[in-house]
Amino acid sequence: MDGRCDVFYLRAMTQAEQYDVVVVGSGGGALTGALLAARAGLRTVVVEKTEYIGGTSAYSGGACWLPGTDVQQRAGLPDSTDAARTYLNAVLSDPDQDKLEAFVGHAPALVAELEAMGIDFVPVPFAEYFDAPGRVPNGRSIQVSAVDRADLPAEVAPLVRPPVELDRVGQGGRSSLTGGQALIARLAAAYVEAGGEIRTNLPVTGYVTDDAGRVVGAAAMTPEGPVELRAERGVLVAAGGFERNPEMRAAHGVPGDAAWTMAPAGTNTGEPIEAAIAIGAAADFGGVGWFCPGLEQPSGAGSFTLGFRSGLMVDSTGRRYANESLPYDRFGREMAKAPERIPSWYIFDDREGGQLPAIAIPQGDADEHLAAGTWVKADTIAELAEATGLPVDALVEQVERFNSHAEQGVDPDFGRGQDEYDTFFAVGTGPNKALTPCDKAPFYAARFVLSDLGTKGGLVTDAVGRVLREDGSTLPGLYASSNSTASMFGGVYPAPGAPLGSAMVFASLAVRDLIG
Repeated sequence: MDGRCDVFYLRAMTQAEQYDVVVVGSGGGALTGALLAARAGLRTVVVEKTEYIGGTSAYSGGACWLPGTDVQQRAGLPDSTDAARTYLNAVLSDPDQDKLEAFVGHAPALVAELEAMGIDFVPVPFAEYFDAPGRVPNGRSIQVSAVDRADLPAEVAPLVRPPVELDRVGQGGRSSLTGGQALIARLAAAYVEAGGEIRTNLPVTGYVTDDAGRVVGAAAMTPEGPVELRAERGVLVAAGGFERNPEMRAAHGVPGDAAWTMAPAGTNTGEPIEAAIAIGAAADFGGVGWFCPGLEQPSGAGSFTLGFRSGLMVDSTGRRYANESLPYDRFGREMAKAPERIPSWYIFDDREGGQLPAIAIPQGDADEHLAAGTWVKADTIAELAEATGLPVDALVEQVERFNSHAEQGVDPDFGRGQDEYDTFFAVGTGPNKALTPCDKAPFYAARFVLSDLGTKGGLVTDAVGRVLREDGSTLPGLYASSNSTASMFGGVYPAPGAPLGSAMVFASLAVRDLIG
């Protein structure tokens, strides 16, 4: 057969299915867009690569940074659209004003629309990440209320990805869903009830274009062969980033390792992004990622860690290099600045009975850590240094210096305890509750790597989520949101819930545009 016949044969063997909207991915942004499309009466399908829906959104705490809504007003929070605009302009570097205005302007309407559908939100106290004008004390993040799995539609209940500590060991989810799981469950339930369809175990391999270059569908692969999911109105790509793809990480300068990411196994390897670039989409990888210190597990995986209550982090020279109470992305970016900081060791004492004085998701079993060498235990700091290979004199001197500053209540080196976020998780009883001496034997050292919550470089979009070409023109029929796009926040993580909030807003705006 000649080439023309081969192409004809492949097209003849490819099954085509007709929809108005195809949504690639099933996280918070994807399901928001899918729900709004289905509620508008459009034939909509969500295409998920794995057996579960939710991706990293389901692992998250479910905080959504959606400022200026009725939820904050009902709670009496000193929040407003103007305050959010002020805050973002203060913390972001040269933000795209069209996107910024689209984000803060649409967030209240989106939340009102979702609440009108019965998806209720409540405030979640969580300090914002920068001391800047427009900051709201204790934060302005919101999250959906919990839901019982038994109350979900039969098509949705078994699909919600289990929490990370269970999913990583192959266990199923809980009966009561909270946080990110509740967000995914409620969005998916409303979507299915509106007539939407969910297709799992269906990896997207590319996009279908017509003779004019318009995207008219997505190509996917089933066990029975290829399938085309035709989209009369448009395709929305909200399939996460490429954090599980070592080659893409290396190509775009993302520090850390694919083994340390928090993305679920088998997800977020970047094919939807690369497929869009192949048909002319512009991309920007300058934002790099959403980072965090990662407690290394015996398996080699990393665990998202925040809220250090005591102890100190040192690099391979035995020295501190940052305020351990920084917001996790800011601390992760400090880790990434020098090779001697990966891995780092977190030095802590026995005041919490040998448990890590922080929130690690998951933490893992202390005995298993000690057996594997990801944690080390010793009676003295000098012995701890020897066991970890850290310089003995340097570590002893560093811990003594830290303890002296803790007793005084001042950290002259890195200012720990001076910001609202520093003290948000702190429980110390001294003059500075974020500074607690490390002096109660035995002592421990836990190995930390650079983890991430996802990459944040990807397709370039405009203020309504349309994917752009290199020349700035739109790629007709293709929209994108979530970590599949170049984040509007650039290299900054402004507040808890910013990834979910922005993903949801721009997915909503994309659907509004494709509806016309």
